[in-house]
Amino acid sequence: MATLLTRLLTVFFFLFMPLGFTAVFDVPLEAYGKLPSKSKMAISPSTDKLAYRDTSTGTDYVVILDLNQGKMIDRINVTQVKPNYLYFLNENTLILVVTDTGKSAAFTNEFTHSVAYAYNLNNKALHQLLIPGEGVFIGQRNLGRIIGTTEDKKSALMPAYEDFKVHNMPIQQDTSPYNLYRVSLEKYKKPRVYRRGTIDTIDYFIDSQGQVLARERFNNRKNLHLIEADVDGDWVEIFRDETDMRNYDFVGVTPDMKSLVFLAQDEEHGRQAYFTMNLTDGKISDPLFSHKDKDVEYVLKDNQGIVHGVRYSGFTPSYDFFDKKLSGRLKGIAKAMPNNHFYITDYTPDWKTMVFYMDGEQSSGDYVMYKKGGLSILSAARPDVPPTAVHPVKAYNYTAEDGLTIPSLITLPQGIEAKNLPAIMYPHGGPAAYDSMGFDWFTQHFANQGYVVIQPQFRGSEGFGPEHLLAGYGEWGQKMQSDLTDAVTDLANKGIIDRNKVCIVGSSYGGYAAFAGATLTPDVYKCSVAINGVSDVEMFLDKKRHNYGSRHWVVAYWNNITSKNAASKDHIKQISPINHVDKVKIPMLVIHGEKDRVVPVEQSIDMVDALEDADKDVIYIELEGGDHHWSDAENRMHALKEIDKFIKQHI
Repeated sequence: MATLLTRLLTVFFFLFMPLGFTAVFDVPLEAYGKLPSKSKMAISPSTDKLAYRDTSTGTDYVVILDLNQGKMIDRINVTQVKPNYLYFLNENTLILVVTDTGKSAAFTNEFTHSVAYAYNLNNKALHQLLIPGEGVFIGQRNLGRIIGTTEDKKSALMPAYEDFKVHNMPIQQDTSPYNLYRVSLEKYKKPRVYRRGTIDTIDYFIDSQGQVLARERFNNRKNLHLIEADVDGDWVEIFRDETDMRNYDFVGVTPDMKSLVFLAQDEEHGRQAYFTMNLTDGKISDPLFSHKDKDVEYVLKDNQGIVHGVRYSGFTPSYDFFDKKLSGRLKGIAKAMPNNHFYITDYTPDWKTMVFYMDGEQSSGDYVMYKKGGLSILSAARPDVPPTAVHPVKAYNYTAEDGLTIPSLITLPQGIEAKNLPAIMYPHGGPAAYDSMGFDWFTQHFANQGYVVIQPQFRGSEGFGPEHLLAGYGEWGQKMQSDLTDAVTDLANKGIIDRNKVCIVGSSYGGYAAFAGATLTPDVYKCSVAINGVSDVEMFLDKKRHNYGSRHWVVAYWNNITSKNAASKDHIKQISPINHVDKVKIPMLVIHGEKDRVVPVEQSIDMVDALEDADKDVIYIELEGGDHHWSDAENRMHALKEIDKFIKQHI
């Protein structure tokens, strides 16, 4: 670690870093709005090969490099798909998981769905692994998940609903068995059933040789969660929980393959912790990874589902492993560069080589490889945003009107005195999510324009303990909204922002908060930008019931967080911004993706119609082909330009 900084300044011979730095305020909007030039970096098990997504030329490619010879093996044009995950399943097989939105032969509605492709490095051939209607149910949405491989490594093991038919007609997904399939990695073949499931099976767990250890079931109609272990080919129940929503999140297998790993609340302090369940008798361990101030939010596991460590929640990432030397290595890296954040993106099976995504102080996003005790930069993710142009992100707390402590982030424009500045209130989506201190292209752009960007972790946000999370249940449009108002008041009282120059901008739940900011707290903000937001909570919940059925856990979840399952329809109408357009006093910009399948575009269309009928100042932009996550480069750039213009016009 002593030569860490020197190593970080060393550039790999096959990639590049910007040679000169632009003045802070000369960075163009396009540098922030475009997709990262390089992303999704993955290392092969031998560390001989590197794969990544490259958009630097304007065309979307997946590039595969030979690190020993310093040359490109292949470049795959992926412009027509959205590769959101890359990884080497073995030395000669790269997996591309992609998402798309479209119709299926089984349904008239469009859905967002995922599929997986295998690229064979020996013959440079790419093929889709599971194809809807070809051996598996035609209407399912998630066909991109591989849980392991067979012992010979020639086939992937993938769960999917069976292509089951009655009188030559496909039956519905929720009445079709969820099987585990053997899928060829060498070339496309019709998948074969590897292990048969039931209609309420939701997952499988395997050992390092590809043998099935257990399956997980959840029956929505009976509110029953089960784990069944495989004992000499028979299923034996080892766990049962009667619940309308799962309380135990089974995520993998222990390295000795004798127990399952699951995440659940530690009764001592209520935080999400790591437990194991013995596959022989269902005995549950004490929490093995647990922290009184952080949740275990993610596990690190290999391609066979074997768990090696955990990542904790927080504004900055932290990790822990059973291998204490590995834990020490991660802590050493973090200590060497305390103002930067390191996210593990890939690693070799022996953990001797790791790829990190690093951002923070003097970094707008860099991929870094740890190998043989040192770190080397692989590539800049955003070479057009120089390190000197990264604006500081600070964590702080403020007190809500009822005394609840609200954690928050604030991005301050560098080089400008933090006094009476214009501001953007930027609540996160979810709402059960939280923000991090890393480089955020949206907040950094507006800090670069001289705005303070505020990101309160309002009640109902994850990552800050169960009390903070549960305090948000039933508080849509009420205390969750007043938490945002209290942040404005706090920073205005401190003289950091001008309370008369604040615009609220948000996407998803943040879009709901932006609608609510204009209707339920009309005197707090000078403008509002709602992106992919909910305007009519009643219609949103009705849509969930229509899609899933009234007894489904998804419906129970949304009923719980919006109204604690007990509110009347009058309450739901009261918290719906569409019913309060008469209170709007400020200009509004409404943006929605045409193909958003998380929050239907009708939520924005209906709101805009109501605003126009009430003769309010509103602009509506519908992003053609746009999804919920701003994943299309052209749409993202278009939206950022319109938001930038709108905010500058009004504050």
